[in-house]
Amino acid sequence: MTNFTTGKEQTRTDLAWAIATGGIGIVLFAALLLFAWGFAATLFLIFAGVLLGVALNAITSLLGRVVPLPHALRLTIVCLALAAVLSGFMVLGGTTIAQQTAVLSNTIKSQLVTVKSFLEKNGVDTSYFNLSGLNSSSDPSKTSEASKASGTAKTEETPSANVQHNLPSAGTLASSGTAIFSQTLKLVLGTVSAVGNFFIVLFLGLCFAAQPSVYRKGLLSLTPVKHRGTVAILVDRIGDTLERWLIAQMVTMAAVFLVTWIGLEIIGIQSSFILGIQAGLLAFIPTIGALLGGLIVVLASLASGWVAGASAFVLFLGVHALESYILTPIIQRQALDIPPATLFAFQILLGVVFGVWGLALALPLMAISKVVIDFLRADGEQKSVKAAAS
Repeated sequence: MTNFTTGKEQTRTDLAWAIATGGIGIVLFAALLLFAWGFAATLFLIFAGVLLGVALNAITSLLGRVVPLPHALRLTIVCLALAAVLSGFMVLGGTTIAQQTAVLSNTIKSQLVTVKSFLEKNGVDTSYFNLSGLNSSSDPSKTSEASKASGTAKTEETPSANVQHNLPSAGTLASSGTAIFSQTLKLVLGTVSAVGNFFIVLFLGLCFAAQPSVYRKGLLSLTPVKHRGTVAILVDRIGDTLERWLIAQMVTMAAVFLVTWIGLEIIGIQSSFILGIQAGLLAFIPTIGALLGGLIVVLASLASGWVAGASAFVLFLGVHALESYILTPIIQRQALDIPPATLFAFQILLGVVFGVWGLALALPLMAISKVVIDFLRADGEQKSVKAAAS
């Protein structure tokens, strides 16, 4: 009787402990989700720094296969080489980039206005498009008519009334000054934020790449001792997967840039260089980036005529086929194996929830999740086999 009572009390104690542990786990998980939601931009910024550190470490490791030098010296060589390439790129092509960016911006604006007018002529409601800024430049005919009308009105007014009419009131001056100040402040704050984020990512990437073993040991020290070996294997697999994927992605982006630039130059598009740059950068975002880059290329090419637009569309299809069916299967087959529909759904989810950061970093986050799931599945299968054997 005593053993039965003791066993019953032990069962109750175990059940209460399980319920308490489960409740604490749920609360902690909910708190983690709230923290991630509230500080998503900061977490994505740190993750971007980690990716930069992994990329620099991967290039340094590749250099180590050719030149047997210490890690710090190899990293210094890689950083100096990248800085020299970027500086030369900006010095030689800075003026071209600025000019082509201005031309491309005006071309895209005019093409969007043309598309909007075409849709309105065919009975499509375009009121939900916010293109009011694109129509800010007034029509010269309308301007001349307005000037004529104002000139006629001015002849009917007395000189004193005309002078008083042209003088702005104090309230108008104050409101315009406030608007100019607010717009300038927004521009300055936006520029400072972008530059600050760039240097934060650069600093974190350099720190992670300079001493990867220190941060690896620090991460492992946060885990329990009995699980430290398993976590070490998992961390190494995640690092290897991200390194292989980043190297393959850089090769793919460079190929997309070169093919797009040369192809548009042959077609005769003015902003071919800047369009090649944006196509290469958008290649970092699979599927959505390629579609967005192709849309920009086609819109910019339509300004040169339908033949140029059709040629640019064919070029886009060729670049997309090169990226999707040649480069990605050959270069990235050892890095990632994620079904396109799964990746696209995950991109849409993170893009809607977290904006541009979620859309841009969806693939590496998906890669990490896949590595963790595959590792846990393999570990569970091994434990099942060992339990069955025993």
